Amino acid sequence: MDGFQTEYPFELPRGYVDGTGMVHKKGIMRLATAADEIIPMKDPRVQQNPSYISIILLARVITRLGDLSHIDTRVIENLFTADLAFLQEFYQKINETEPVTIQAVCPHCNEQIQVPWNFEGE
Repeated sequence: MDGFQTEYPFELPRGYVDGTGMVHKKGIMRLATAADEIIPMKDPRVQQNPSYISIILLARVITRLGDLSHIDTRVIENLFTADLAFLQEFYQKINETEPVTIQAVCPHCNEQIQVPWNFEGE
């Protein structure tokens, strides 16, 4: 998988302020796995409040934030709302899939073309 990127650097707009007052802005987020999306569904916090899934997801996929040795849900819960919104958007951006295409022949000019694949058969 030469050239396949699984980790992405980011910089928070405001930054996480730890218990000592130190601000942590730069971090790394990895691509999400199927388990990252499925396991939080069993968490009682998500069952009580479905929007909590984003907190758990981000705690699972952020591998580094400044000098912090561990990123958990408490860290994510204590982010400023601008930083949480930034990370949610960043998560969506790096995990979105490329559209699947198939090779076809243009019925008008007989040239090979790439056509988006529609999985729903419409």
